[in-house]
Amino acid sequence: MAKRYKQGYLEGDYRIFRLQTPLTREVPFHYHDFHKIILFLDGAIDYVIEGRRWSLRPHDLVLVAAGQMHRPIAGDAGVPYKRLVIYVSPDFLARWSAREPSGDDLAACFAAAQKEGGVMHQTAARSHDLLFHMERTLRIAKGEGFANQLYTELAFVEFLILVNRSMQRHELDALKGQAADPKIEKMLTYIGEHLDGDLRVETLAQHIYLSPYHLMRKFKAETGISLHHYVLTRRLQRARELLRTDDSHSIAEIAEACGFRDYSTFSRAFRSAFHITPKDIRN
Repeated sequence: MAKRYKQGYLEGDYRIFRLQTPLTREVPFHYHDFHKIILFLDGAIDYVIEGRRWSLRPHDLVLVAAGQMHRPIAGDAGVPYKRLVIYVSPDFLARWSAREPSGDDLAACFAAAQKEGGVMHQTAARSHDLLFHMERTLRIAKGEGFANQLYTELAFVEFLILVNRSMQRHELDALKGQAADPKIEKMLTYIGEHLDGDLRVETLAQHIYLSPYHLMRKFKAETGISLHHYVLTRRLQRARELLRTDDSHSIAEIAEACGFRDYSTFSRAFRSAFHITPKDIRN
């Protein structure tokens, strides 16, 4: 069975790069502390995000939010997997979003993708060619000249704005993908909608009419992560998001709203996951 682990690194605010090498080995389930965008160019690739699987087509846009379990699967190990990849820090999106008087959030595209499934296809009638803008940002990043770092950042933010606008204008078709197991898909949806509630294994097992043992075994086989760790990760990710965006509630209130009944337990888990305290995130 594939292992689950945290993969990739992001030392700055964002990273843009091109890859076109075959997948010569099985990629295990993994997650990132940052958001990821893949613009698929060519290859024979299926993509799995938390229990759903898509066969990618050229110009599909894959949006993976921080903390989501995912992995690519090669249909033909000898065929190059060509794609443009973006890593972007949630903090970077929060800082830029704070500058917008309307309150629009640059991370909205990732939240929408989580609800829709995560893989989008550009429609024929679209206002912007996202591949062109992503290529343009990459060219600027590799260039030189006056204030090139700032120029790259502005081009990158423009690309993110266009992704969000494309989703709002329905210029990206959400592809349904294939649920490996309907019960697990139902469970993932239920957990996402009830992070403040009772998500013990026994309670969840009753919800989908499975024994706790079979639920835990099935869940790990489909997602690559234990049910307990998945619930904890989702709660911590939600708490981090609220600490960045919600100034009207205290840290303790946010912890409780994310299912943590004991503040010290929440604080320890938060520091272990993000290497920063809840208070530091708030500040």
